[in-house]
Amino acid sequence: DERFLRAFLHPLWDLGLVVGHQVRQLDDFERIEIDNPEFLLALADARPIAGDRSLFDRFAVMFRRWETHAFLLESLNKLIDERHAQFEDTFYQLEPDVKDAPGALRDLTAMRTIARITHPTMLAHGAADRARLEDAEDFLFRVRSILHLEGRRNHNVLGHDLQEKAAHTLGYPGAEPQQRVERLMGDYFRHARVVSRSLDWVRRTAPTPVGANLVRSRDGIGFIDKQHAAAHPESWLAIFHVAIDRGSPVADEALAWIQQHVNNYAAEDFFPSPSASAALIRFLKPRAGLYARLSEMHDCGLLGRMFPEFQAISCRVVRDFYHKYTVDEHTLLTIRNLERLAAPSTPSRARFGSLLADLEAPELLVLSLLFHDVGKWRDDEHTPESLRMAQQVLERLDALPESREIVQFLIRNHLRMSTAAFRRDTEDPETVKQLATLVGTEERLKMLCLMTLVDVGAVSPETLTPWREELLWQLYVDTYNHLTLGYGDELIEGNQSGLADLLASRPPELSEGEITRFLEGLPRRYLQLFSRDAIYGHVRLSRDIHPDEVHVSLEQKGALWELTVVTLDKPFLFSNICGVLSSFAMDILRGHALTNPNGLVLDIFQFTDEERFFALNPDGTEQFLHDLSEVVSGRSDISARLRARERGVLHRRGVPRFAPTIHADNQASRRYTILDIIANNRLGLLHRISRVISRHGCDVDLVLISTEGEKAIDVFHITKSGAKLTEAAQLELTSDLQRMLEGSDEVD
Repeated sequence: DERFLRAFLHPLWDLGLVVGHQVRQLDDFERIEIDNPEFLLALADARPIAGDRSLFDRFAVMFRRWETHAFLLESLNKLIDERHAQFEDTFYQLEPDVKDAPGALRDLTAMRTIARITHPTMLAHGAADRARLEDAEDFLFRVRSILHLEGRRNHNVLGHDLQEKAAHTLGYPGAEPQQRVERLMGDYFRHARVVSRSLDWVRRTAPTPVGANLVRSRDGIGFIDKQHAAAHPESWLAIFHVAIDRGSPVADEALAWIQQHVNNYAAEDFFPSPSASAALIRFLKPRAGLYARLSEMHDCGLLGRMFPEFQAISCRVVRDFYHKYTVDEHTLLTIRNLERLAAPSTPSRARFGSLLADLEAPELLVLSLLFHDVGKWRDDEHTPESLRMAQQVLERLDALPESREIVQFLIRNHLRMSTAAFRRDTEDPETVKQLATLVGTEERLKMLCLMTLVDVGAVSPETLTPWREELLWQLYVDTYNHLTLGYGDELIEGNQSGLADLLASRPPELSEGEITRFLEGLPRRYLQLFSRDAIYGHVRLSRDIHPDEVHVSLEQKGALWELTVVTLDKPFLFSNICGVLSSFAMDILRGHALTNPNGLVLDIFQFTDEERFFALNPDGTEQFLHDLSEVVSGRSDISARLRARERGVLHRRGVPRFAPTIHADNQASRRYTILDIIANNRLGLLHRISRVISRHGCDVDLVLISTEGEKAIDVFHITKSGAKLTEAAQLELTSDLQRMLEGSDEVD
């Protein structure tokens, strides 16, 4: 109270002491006084003298928050800069201020204050050792004492008129006053240089408070009090979270300390409360730095200790010849790929990045990615095991029911969209309808699409080709339209008006009858598959077609080539075209085979010229089209050419063996039987498969082709006499295909 203050302060004032004072309530320290940094700096040196120690301890806890220390450091650096600017930022002043100038006493105080609030032991390892700093401080205090005694006041400038007195008092030798002064000032500048350089080093290297018990140094984010960290393992995640927010790594010292102590704790110790679990979910928000910090957590053992489910796949190798990474690194790379979508580098990725930006809870997608493959610790089907293990994690985190549902959905179905995009006809409304039924909402569709993109992209650098990326995007768009605008049957009804538009916009040289006859009997989706100009081109190719004639168009579209073949139906037509493409080492990406009731066949292939045959051979396209015409018309046998080329390829390199698998599905499409075939990727494979299919009297309407390392994954959409295959026909066909694939490498 006021009487106590008078009793305390008046005797001090009577003694001539300068005592500043303020009266504050403890609640005043609940917030930082940003307009009074000098007061806060004074409090940084607070220590109890007398009175209630518990009251002081309560004050200390409130004052020593990291936010306060961070503000103190920022304010102190600003005050130092302002003070130094008054002296032109140099300590080489011929009449120095031994208190305020650069390299003077106030710099020593600033240096110790910075160390006290950031790293108390740092001065023991600084640019100047403690002995040299103590010598400098002793020298400066002695000079200042002389100035005060001579001036009988608080005077701190070592002017010319006082330099001789100071040199004499301090006992500097020399026959002349000038010599003594020169020696004095030489010592002053050497001591000032020690102080100045030490302060510069402290300011550069002092860790900045960035969180509770956390500082940022040149090496990264570290702990202030490791004993406190050891008592609170739930706080360890914060060091990685702050590192992301600050764009900094975690300090090696902190990582080594975590690695040394992490095995002392169980998984539950890291998430003892709902707030700790919520902190993890916030940490998993995809943004720059997440992959790097998760990798640090994994390398130091923290990630595996938090989640034993993830530890089960640490350094796990699944030998399938197309995954390029261990299971744990593949998992982390999926998160890196997602992180990069937050700042996409290309327009094609920007469209996926927009999906990420639209998500309400992108952190749940990261959580799903983290555990989508943990079931691969076993050798059998991994998805059910991944789902079981993820459920354990969700239980420990006490996740909300809606969050659990999303994570479980994504893990359970993380392969479904890649199957639909790369192994089904994405332009078949039934494929779109089934996927739309699966996801149910636009939010889940976006999450599953992104999960598919980053998962495929993390298999190997070559797996996510631009072609696959485009297929995935188109499937997303079509499914989104189905969910939001209506698709399927409604859109098919719209095709009739599309036909009217096609006829109304026809070029003058094409009649309505000519277009109508060409389209008669073709599936309605044909109008969706191809542009108006492409359809007009197909009609032109079909003009005046005779038996054994082949009308062909070959067009380059960016990195892709598109081959269109119009002819009258004949056995092994699709197979022979595949054979010609293979004989020129073309990499077939997709094939359409359409037939109308008049026997007119329209086969369209999209492929890439990986060996640059067309680019390196001026007459390459002419040679290709000539050979194609000869084979399709029956004047040349493609099998012999393929056998010769294949023997050369096999001679140059060994081909790893895979047990081929074949699956026939009558449920995935309303119109087709779908054949999934996985086999060793070798020359002429598509030709051989389609020949067997043709021998069974089946028609190929669409084939989707993809490769994963040395595996070829070919998906055929087929019919027999215009209908799906019976179970008996499926069994006969798959048996013959199995025998062929397990037989000779040579073309039959």
